[in-house]
Amino acid sequence: MKTKSHKQEQFQPSKMSLSELTPYLFIFPVLLLLVMLVVYPLSYGVYISFFDTDLGKNWSFAGFRNYLVIFTQDNFLKNIWVTFKFAFLVVAGHFVIGILLGLALNQKKRGTTVFRTILVLPWLFPDVVIALIFKWLANPMYGLFNSFLLEHGLIEKQISWLGSTQWAFAVVVLVCIWKGYPMVLVNVLAALQSVSSDILEAARVDGANAVQLLFRIILPAIKPVLATTVILDVVWWFKHYTIVELLTSGGPNSVTSIVSIGIYKEAFQYFKFGRAAAMAVVVFVICYLISKVFRKVLSDDE
Repeated sequence: MKTKSHKQEQFQPSKMSLSELTPYLFIFPVLLLLVMLVVYPLSYGVYISFFDTDLGKNWSFAGFRNYLVIFTQDNFLKNIWVTFKFAFLVVAGHFVIGILLGLALNQKKRGTTVFRTILVLPWLFPDVVIALIFKWLANPMYGLFNSFLLEHGLIEKQISWLGSTQWAFAVVVLVCIWKGYPMVLVNVLAALQSVSSDILEAARVDGANAVQLLFRIILPAIKPVLATTVILDVVWWFKHYTIVELLTSGGPNSVTSIVSIGIYKEAFQYFKFGRAAAMAVVVFVICYLISKVFRKVLSDDE
């Protein structure tokens, strides 16, 4: 007996009732915002990267020339390398501090809530405020860092913390670690709430010590949260701009010149928007690849 093939019904809004259209009406504003704020800017940025333009009357098609130029420039490759070092050190610091503090605060003791509130405060301050405060603290003439160290005899003369090639990168990394660790702390602390105390107690009865509990039970149990957190943290700090720009503007001698500062200078100082767009596209691809690699490596075995 032959079976009749049924054509799949097409989406026809004109033939749908109001109740059937309601879900689409609720989704439409979000889709519109997504297109306006994400899809269009990304698409336009890719489009600009194929032109030599100042976004005015000068539009000259360049093809892939902008991409070839940036990859033959020592500055761009150096900025990428500095950015990788910066992001790695900052994220590593976030996770070391965030996990240790999360474990310490995951206890039902008096005062724990107060400490949780205090330790989350750096995350709530705007980047501009953080940068200006630490720039004042690190000032070589009247900053509190030099005053404290000189008073206790730890240094013999004033140090230009942000103007020295020896110290600038380390100071910028430490400031960004202090600013961003609460994000890891909050996620780790929330994940630890889901770890069953019965499992931990059973492991203790079997003779597991604190290190074994951490690496064999606690961390594997919160692995999905850690995976998501590390992807978000790496991508966020890989493309970070504000704090580094306000502290050092990429100096001295480009030791803190991360790629976002290079993109800004290419666009708004040299007015080479096509080349800046090409650099931004490369950074987008790198961030995408980083997220894919972390998702593959940190994926849940189950």
